[in-house]
Amino acid sequence: MLNYKSNKGGGPTVDFEKAILDGYASDGGLYVPEYLPKVTHSDLNKWKSLSYKALAFEVLSLFIDRSIVSAVELRLLLDECYDTFEIKEVIPFHQLETRDETYIMELFYGPTLSFKDVGMSFMVNLVNFFLKRKSEHLSVIVATTGDTGPAAAHFVAGKSNLDAWVLYPKGLITEAQERQMTTLPHANVHPVGVFNCPEGGDDLDVVISQLYADDAFKNKLKLSSVNSLNWGRIMMQTVHYFYGYLRIAKEVGAPVNMAVPSGGFGNLCAGGLARKMGLPIHYLVVANNQNACLNRIFTQGVFSKQPIHETVSSAIDILVPINFWRFLYFNVEGDTAKIKEWMETFERTGQAIFDAETMAEYRKGFLSKSISDEQTLKTIKNVFDEEHYLLDPHGAVAVAAADQLKAQLGGHPLICLATAHPAKFPETLERLLGADQMPRAAMHSSIEEAKVKCQKNYTCHYSHLHTALKETMNTHWDLHHPA
Repeated sequence: MLNYKSNKGGGPTVDFEKAILDGYASDGGLYVPEYLPKVTHSDLNKWKSLSYKALAFEVLSLFIDRSIVSAVELRLLLDECYDTFEIKEVIPFHQLETRDETYIMELFYGPTLSFKDVGMSFMVNLVNFFLKRKSEHLSVIVATTGDTGPAAAHFVAGKSNLDAWVLYPKGLITEAQERQMTTLPHANVHPVGVFNCPEGGDDLDVVISQLYADDAFKNKLKLSSVNSLNWGRIMMQTVHYFYGYLRIAKEVGAPVNMAVPSGGFGNLCAGGLARKMGLPIHYLVVANNQNACLNRIFTQGVFSKQPIHETVSSAIDILVPINFWRFLYFNVEGDTAKIKEWMETFERTGQAIFDAETMAEYRKGFLSKSISDEQTLKTIKNVFDEEHYLLDPHGAVAVAAADQLKAQLGGHPLICLATAHPAKFPETLERLLGADQMPRAAMHSSIEEAKVKCQKNYTCHYSHLHTALKETMNTHWDLHHPA
C-alpha cells in the first residue's frame, strides 16, 4: 500500500484516505507519497488513445489503493466529476497559426471556467465520498486569489457532509469571479470578502494557518482543506500533463515543452512530479507574472517574500509558492530535516536561500520568466489581431514566457496551458480591445446570468479577521451541529 507522510517529517505515516481528509499533515507540513510511482514508455503507449477519464483512472490508480477506493468506485467518481463539463473530451486543444507547433491546452470548460475545476471536482467529490462512508462532516476553508474559491464553492454547494468557508481579498479579484461564489444560494457555502489585505491572498493564508494551529478549534469544526495544499489536488493535476503529452507528442519519448502560468506552484508541482514519474516532458516553463516569486527561486535560488503587485493575471498574484516545498522534497531525496529547516527559516526571516547543489537539482528541466502586465496585454492583443483567438491574461503569461524562451526550447512542440476562460476578465479585455470589439469568446452564459442574481456573503476587515471568522464559524457549527 502506498502511504503518505509530512514533507517536514513530523507526525505519523497515514493512508490515502486520512491524507485527503486531513489536508495538512499534523506537524503543519504537506502530505507527500512515500515514493512516486514510475511510468514506463510501455505504459504510455498503452494509454496513448485513452479518453481523459480513462487516462485519469490509470494514473490515479497508481496512487490510490484498491482497498480504499475500488476500481468501480473510482470510475463512478470520475463520471460524476467530469460528465458536468461543457465538452465530452473535458480538455480540448487549439493550435495557434502564427507559432510553430504551438498548442493551447484549454483547461477552462468546467462549471466555473477555470483549470481549478479539473482538480477540484475530483477533490471535493472524493472527500464527500469518504465522509458519507464514515457518516462524518467537515468544514473546508480556502483562500482564493480568483479561481480556487469559485471552484471550491461550486463543488461543495449542496453537499450535506461539507461546509465551505471561502476567503477572498475584496477588490483584488474580478466581479465575475466574486459573483461565482456569492450568487450560490446553498446554505453550506460561506464566501468571506476581506478588506485591506496588503499582501492579497497570502494574508488570508496566514489566518488559515492560525486557525489550523488551534487544535481545539480544528478538531471541533473538523477543519480541512481542498485547495492545492491537499495532496488530492496535486495528484489529480498530474493527469492533464499526461493527457497533454500523449495528445501532442509525435510518438512516446519525443520531446514536448509545456508552459504553465504559475504563482503558488500547485499546477507546476503536478507537472514536475509527472516528469519524475517518467513522463518525457522536455522543459516546463515557469511563467510568472510581475510578482516573480517563482522566478527568484529558479533563477537566484532564493525563496523570498516581496511586496505584492496587483496584476491583470490576478489568480497568480501570489507571494509564497507553498507547493514548491512539496516539490522540493522529491529533489533532496526525501530529506525532511532539510525541508523543515528551510521552511522554518523562511517563516522566521522571510527568506530561504538554497545551496548550489539543491538549486541545480530542482532546476533540471525548468526554464523561468517573469512577465509584465504590458507584455501580457500585448500578447493577448497580438494573438487576437493575428488569428482572432482570445487568450485570458493567465494563458497570455504562458505564451509570452514561451515566446521569450523560444531559442532555449529548441523547436519542439509546445503546449501552453490556458487556465481560465476569457469571460472571467471582462474589464481587462474591454480596455484592451474596446467594448465594441469584444468577441463572443469574451462572454459566457454563466457569467452573464450571475450579473443579475442576488449575492450573499460575509465581509470583514483583515485586522479583525482571525477573531471574527473564528466566532462566526463556531456559531454556525453550534447552530447546525448541536452537541
